[in-house]
Amino acid sequence: MAAHILVVDDDAQQRADLAEIVKSLGYEVTTAADGNEALNKLASVPVNAILTDLVMPGMDGVALLKELDARGDRTPAVVLTGFGSIDQAISFVHDLKAFWFLEKPVQPGVVRTLLERALQQNQLVKEAERLHSQLSYQGILGDLVGDSPSMKEVFSMIRQVAPTTASVLISGESGTGKELVARAIHSLSSRSGGPFVAVNCAALPESLMESELFGHEKGAFTGAVERRAGCFEQAQNGTLLLDEIGDMPIGTQAKLLRVIEEAKVRRLGGTKDIPIAVRVLAATNRSPEEAVQNKLLREDLYYRLNVFHLSLPPLRDRKGDIPAIATGMIRDLNRKHGCRVTHLSPEVLDYFAGESWPGNVRELRNQVERAVIMASEGEIQLRHLPGAVGAQKPAEPAETPAREAAAAPTLPDNTLQIKVGVPMSEVEEKYIRLTLRHTKNNKKRAAELLGLCLRTLHNKLRTYEDSNKVRSAVVGESSFERELLPR
Repeated sequence: MAAHILVVDDDAQQRADLAEIVKSLGYEVTTAADGNEALNKLASVPVNAILTDLVMPGMDGVALLKELDARGDRTPAVVLTGFGSIDQAISFVHDLKAFWFLEKPVQPGVVRTLLERALQQNQLVKEAERLHSQLSYQGILGDLVGDSPSMKEVFSMIRQVAPTTASVLISGESGTGKELVARAIHSLSSRSGGPFVAVNCAALPESLMESELFGHEKGAFTGAVERRAGCFEQAQNGTLLLDEIGDMPIGTQAKLLRVIEEAKVRRLGGTKDIPIAVRVLAATNRSPEEAVQNKLLREDLYYRLNVFHLSLPPLRDRKGDIPAIATGMIRDLNRKHGCRVTHLSPEVLDYFAGESWPGNVRELRNQVERAVIMASEGEIQLRHLPGAVGAQKPAEPAETPAREAAAAPTLPDNTLQIKVGVPMSEVEEKYIRLTLRHTKNNKKRAAELLGLCLRTLHNKLRTYEDSNKVRSAVVGESSFERELLPR
């Protein structure tokens, strides 16, 4: 896949010319007219290098580089400079960690050389981050983290089986990381350069299961308007993960067994067998033996898939791994949401250690992601967890009404107390404004937290402002506006 370059310049003609040069060098291009638009593009498009002008209205190149540095974004940036500002450009290279500068008008040959070197640096930085990440934990393999004895055993078994061609059956509760194990096996195998395809057998209706797995020819059934390759063909020379294999219909399991044993697949409606070279991995959240006994999994398919069995421990049995797992999650979520969270407080770690985690690592990630958004930077505290759970300790039994009043818990800042009878429209406005206060008026982050699209949030705020103007003209500003409106 070609590298992706972000071009930032307020001059439309120069931006178009520079984008055309970059395209002619074989790179993909995204453009932005200023720093703010560039940051929005970076949030949704994976970029390998940046070409940015320095002098622009709005957020200029200097502010853009400072913001990227503050976020810890190490994407190499080449700054474009006009005549007479070379000394300033060199200072930016030193102070703001830009990769290099390029004097206007740009020459295609110089652009090629600088981008090649910038992309090489980007690759070296990513490799250094990967090695640092691996060294920062006592136990890590791909995206799997853990130093508990059970995870060390899992890591050892993955390293043993990955270089072989043996089928692997991965079992474990939902959320334990079965797909991560499959990806680790793929990445350590001789097929790592090929595709990794995962299909969730529980998510597909029976009528579409065979088409998804084996593909179909045009006209094979109603709605088959064109030929489609199935998962086996898509995973050619790579790895196919059949997730939740115990939920596959028994009839389809018989056809699957034949495909695996013969290494050939025939599309629905087709007349020719297609040779396949695919390593098959399977996963299930059931006990494989019980699935066979209950006639949910064919015994012959079970033995064909269960050449090697990996059983993943639930998170409640390896709580000592939670600090390392959460730290890795925080690093990834900081990049995803543009936050600067550093660590979990001791109180949060204690709270996590006391939870049973029925949703396992997936549940932990959901809680950490919500907390990262709420905290935004620095330390994650109990009040940042969903519903501020654990933020208050139960009050001791009161002996007198006075003591009971004194012992009443104080609600944390991010908690909204609503009396019975308050109209829902007012409750909604209070909650939205409270969320804005805790995101420091960052509307994009607030919209994500509220589960709204940004346009819907803007429309709601506009409606509130219009109605509040009418209300203020009659009775003055309301008390909850004075309390909750971000200033």
